[in-house]
Amino acid sequence: MIRLTAESTPAGTSYLATGQGQPVVLIHGVGLNKEMWGGQIVGLATKYRVIAYDMLGHGASPRPESGTPLLGYADQLLELLDHLQLPKAAVIGFSMGGLVARAFALHYPQRLQSLVVLNSVFNRTAEQRAGVIARTSQAAEHGPDANAEAALSRWFSREYQAANPAQIAALRQTLAQNDPQGYLTTYELFATQDMYRADDLANIRVPTLVATGELDPGSTPDMAEQLAKCIPGATVAVLAEQRHMMPVESPRLVNQLLLEFLDTAHSRQNHTKGIVA
Repeated sequence: MIRLTAESTPAGTSYLATGQGQPVVLIHGVGLNKEMWGGQIVGLATKYRVIAYDMLGHGASPRPESGTPLLGYADQLLELLDHLQLPKAAVIGFSMGGLVARAFALHYPQRLQSLVVLNSVFNRTAEQRAGVIARTSQAAEHGPDANAEAALSRWFSREYQAANPAQIAALRQTLAQNDPQGYLTTYELFATQDMYRADDLANIRVPTLVATGELDPGSTPDMAEQLAKCIPGATVAVLAEQRHMMPVESPRLVNQLLLEFLDTAHSRQNHTKGIVA
């Protein structure tokens, strides 16, 4: 079992790092923290240097100022890479982390090796947008755990919830313990930035994978297909019978997908370097 001690950057970002090889950075979703990636850290660290960090307003990282834009979250990742002296990294973003990963790809393309967007949102319908705005209002009024029960029902299958009550209880507690302002600032971005610089997505020129679960009601297969069409050469994967929290519920399945993508992207880039040389 891998046991890691959290470290911090000069700006206060809390992160975990383990493994050797090409760096792979993991960005969690809103209301969660770096601990959600336990299954991926174990599965990917055999071949890659894996770094998971707490987003602004989450875990042990500093709280963002109210009104911090999505660029501020991309800047957090940039500071982390600078601190670790990593010229480039593969970036994997889950849900809200997928929006941060997209923003990073657009603002700092020279620092990106490859991109994975997991279970993330794009081009919500009017009905979907109204639903997430309503949840934002509830969080503003009642706090981070206002939508916890509904969220857990969307995120996990009933079978997984029944078989893993302690883990579900721990996640419920994680949601409740979020800093209210940090959570709300982040959730407002999650609710409104699904089309962030959508017209510029064609400028992303690194190997890209967009993946979600067949049964993910908020980050749908249709969203994944639409997003991938905007990014040149991007591939799409829809995992059968999986819901939103598939990295947690089905880590082996997700790790297999990630390793296949990362290995292919890495070998392709090495081949290109050889041709250029």
